Amino acid sequence: MQALRGASEQVAAEKYIRFTVHNVEPGANPGFEWISAPAVFSSAARFQDKLYLCGPAGLFEYSARGALLKQYLAGRELPPSPLGSMAQATLTDSRQPELLIATASEGVLAFNGHAFRQIRPEDAAARSVTTILPMASGSLLIGTQKKGVLVYDGHQITPLHSTLANMHVTALAGDESELWVGTLDRGVLRFHAGQTDSFGEAEGLPDAQVHSIAMAEGSVYVGTSAGVAEFRDGKLRRVLAQGALARALLPLGARLLIGTMDEGIADVPLAQNRVTPVRLRASVDIDETQQLFDAEDTVFALAKDGLYELGHGAGWRRVLALEGAQLTDRNISALSVDPEGRLWVGYFDRGLDILAPHGGRTQHVENERAFCINRIVPRLGGDGTYVATANGLLLFDNGGNEQQALQRSDGLIADHVTDVVPYRGGIAVATPAGLTFLDASGARSLYAFHGLVNNHVYALGVVGDRLMAGTLGGLTVLDGEKIVGSYTTATSELKHNWITAVVPVGNEWMIGTYGSGIMSLDASGHFQPFDAATGKFEVNPNAMLATAKHVFAGTLGHGLYVYSRESRRWTVVRDGLPSNSVTALAASGGYLYVGTDNGLVRIVEQNLP
Repeated sequence: MQALRGASEQVAAEKYIRFTVHNVEPGANPGFEWISAPAVFSSAARFQDKLYLCGPAGLFEYSARGALLKQYLAGRELPPSPLGSMAQATLTDSRQPELLIATASEGVLAFNGHAFRQIRPEDAAARSVTTILPMASGSLLIGTQKKGVLVYDGHQITPLHSTLANMHVTALAGDESELWVGTLDRGVLRFHAGQTDSFGEAEGLPDAQVHSIAMAEGSVYVGTSAGVAEFRDGKLRRVLAQGALARALLPLGARLLIGTMDEGIADVPLAQNRVTPVRLRASVDIDETQQLFDAEDTVFALAKDGLYELGHGAGWRRVLALEGAQLTDRNISALSVDPEGRLWVGYFDRGLDILAPHGGRTQHVENERAFCINRIVPRLGGDGTYVATANGLLLFDNGGNEQQALQRSDGLIADHVTDVVPYRGGIAVATPAGLTFLDASGARSLYAFHGLVNNHVYALGVVGDRLMAGTLGGLTVLDGEKIVGSYTTATSELKHNWITAVVPVGNEWMIGTYGSGIMSLDASGHFQPFDAATGKFEVNPNAMLATAKHVFAGTLGHGLYVYSRESRRWTVVRDGLPSNSVTALAASGGYLYVGTDNGLVRIVEQNLP
């Protein structure tokens, strides 16, 4: 530990990271109900004779026989953040072994089997933890998304070493005498005796993106996006399974198991001395392997959909999984409720779901067009639904069937559609290249050449013939198809030009920005800030909704903003959300539906603060 301690002391005096350690108490949930989404898994660990699986949804506790005993959900019993890698250790500030859990945005959780405590840096970048590695001394190495490798010794958090700072860490392995650090785009680093050696593609690494590291019998195996590099005595010896995306590694004597992204699990023999690639052997049918480990003479593979066990001569079989989810995915990008009461749920990269109003069968739509969903809007008169995607504008009938797909070849100014609104007997379509108007007479487009303040249009709002177009460069006002004005930071009180949401509220407009929160635009054309809602935060694209009593705004990492139209005051809701990144909103039947990047919840609107 001397080398690690000496390295950290070298920079500690000027680079202490402020943090708190506190017990985790369940938040005062105002009444959110979870709409079940797939329990995707990212890590598994044995602790106190139980098996724990975790992922974006939370932590799941199983008995030795595989019975689900307890579940601790993100946003309910746990902080609102996806969970990542886990490890068992006794830290210097604890008197007992704990299960340590990395979180995507809330630091590190420590679980003693009954209660959680949270090691939470104040700096958001230090809270974005990608992997953890306990040391025999009781310290904890923390890999982060932006700040490199940190060390927690029970009293302070500091950067481990200047050569391991300011990088996206993906994997950690080793001990006090030799540490290996995998990165997103800088290959693998070997830290030893106070110095750092770097290995990238120029040094023979198959790829600069490292996914996994494993050590056994004097060898270090580094899994990358294009194969596994074997190191011995700090030198690259050979490349195994060339071309395989090696998500997980497990050395087993004379063989190496390699869990891949989409080629199953490979079993590679190691008893070859030639410095040549070893051909990838036939793989089993397990996709997106997250982790490989052995426990009590049994080999396990954790995939996104469950835990698999390797039988003796019988291949792999799934032994644990959570079934029965209503939703297809957790990363939600758009919401809408149609006149029939069906909830439409769009995903960033999994198409869309159509949920029956009373818990019936979920209809899933996913193809090369219905894939990346940006916006879902019912057509006027209840005659179907518009779905704006990255590959065009889709028109669905009332049965949820795709009727038509509109792209550039059909008159749109671009294939990528960011928003759509009914307008003057037709529709107005927002794209990154400008606006397109479609009606019975055909298609017509406007862009910067015609006076649009910026070509990249994110959001549209309509009242009568007045159309507001929020763009990357400000706000443009149209009357019919004629541009009648624009607002930017240079010409108005607007505090940020990047407009992500536009919603009419009475005789004014609520404007969401990507960087300065929320402002109102009054009837006289003046922007008004809010004490609690105008600030340095981002409103997610089109994550804004007005009802008779409220205005809601979804933010990037700051929760749900709620505006009372009666008191004209904003409050912030975080308790009960599965994530503080609120990405989509819809309301119907007295319920508010809140989509996040980690699941979907609903709440009776009148129960909100």
